[in-house]
Amino acid sequence: MSLRLSDLASCFEGVIPSIIATASADGMPNISYLSHVVRVDDAHVALSNQFFAKTAANIRANPKVTLILVDGFTGAQFLLDIGFVRSVDTGPLFDRIALQLKASSAQVGMSEVMRLRSADIFRVHAIEAVPSDVETIPAAASRAPVSLPALSEAIRAVEQAADAGGIIDSLLAAVRQVLGYGNALVLIHDSHHGCMVTAGSIGYEHSGLGSEIAGSEGLIGSAAATARTIKVNDMSRLRRFGEAIGQEAEAAENLTRTVAFPQLPAAMSQIAVPMIARGTMKGVLFIESAERLAFREDDEAALEILAGQAAGALANSEREAAAAEPAQAARSAAPTAVGREISVVHHRYDDSVFVDGTYIVKGVAGALLRLMVEWHLAEGRNEFTNREMRLAAGARMPDIKDNLETRLLLLRRRLEEKQAPLRLVRIGRGRVRLNVDGALTLGTAGA
Repeated sequence: MSLRLSDLASCFEGVIPSIIATASADGMPNISYLSHVVRVDDAHVALSNQFFAKTAANIRANPKVTLILVDGFTGAQFLLDIGFVRSVDTGPLFDRIALQLKASSAQVGMSEVMRLRSADIFRVHAIEAVPSDVETIPAAASRAPVSLPALSEAIRAVEQAADAGGIIDSLLAAVRQVLGYGNALVLIHDSHHGCMVTAGSIGYEHSGLGSEIAGSEGLIGSAAATARTIKVNDMSRLRRFGEAIGQEAEAAENLTRTVAFPQLPAAMSQIAVPMIARGTMKGVLFIESAERLAFREDDEAALEILAGQAAGALANSEREAAAAEPAQAARSAAPTAVGREISVVHHRYDDSVFVDGTYIVKGVAGALLRLMVEWHLAEGRNEFTNREMRLAAGARMPDIKDNLETRLLLLRRRLEEKQAPLRLVRIGRGRVRLNVDGALTLGTAGA
């Protein structure tokens, strides 16, 4: 049976360099190594053009080229007879290859050196398996393909979740149950501070709730900035992006106001999938695995489906919460404060909040906690609506109108994780209650 490009999926992961053989117009041969080969469709491949001048000149003079691909799992080699078609230096294909090249080269400190000049497209005329006198390494036991019924059930669970917390938890449950990955994070987009903030996780010793990825940093930041899935499927020779993300220990949170980003020390594969709803970035789903080549094509497609579904559900949750919000909370008095004094300190510089000297959260979530404590002290109540918080904070934090639910979720989970003497409870769509185990005091600091 003849081979197709779709049969060679493991050869396009960039784990083992490919070899391109060209010849000049007078027949002088030349070979070079390639960092990236991409399957365009079952008749074409695209090569990253970082060639030496000789290779590039040969391709223009003699479009008949031979390409050797190596299976990253088995070591099997395949000989492709290809012919040059055209070069592209803009468009989705070019952007896809450039982004993957940047992701790989950044991990070895060469992002500024290994820049893509163009993506050269070749037509594949023939594929031949290269015979070997040495037995190739047998492929690892193949995992079962993604179960469509299980994926459909997971999508329904995401759709039916009652709030942002349920949506994120259902997404992470699907990652574990449908695809079998045990280490995953969901990060929400905070455009006010230009970062991604961890709002849910599975599989880590420390949850990392509230940890941040700044700007377009690493796989996560790049996926958010470009709205494209990015993966690295073999990190054995690469420096992890995580090394550039702050290594603060959890014990240092009170000094740095920074939560340590959770990491899988033995990670060999990572993937970051943007969560986009109607063109709006809602967050990123990030997964890592101790296996090489962990993320197959069908896994990537399933993750993109789940991430898109979760993004849409989060957007719908925000709209439904806003539509159902009462104009104001019930004005019944909060229970009389008894017990010890609870100190809440808000720092204006970054809206960070400490409770009894323990760092809780910063940014929008911190500003929301400060608002509720202020109202509790001034008006003697402990029930609040999303609407009044949105109006109070919206002038300074415009993006809060679309992400209030996820910020309240982050605040609630951080208070629970830190076992703080005040808790946030969702009591209905668009309404929350602040439970306080003592008498609150509120202090403000400038830094």
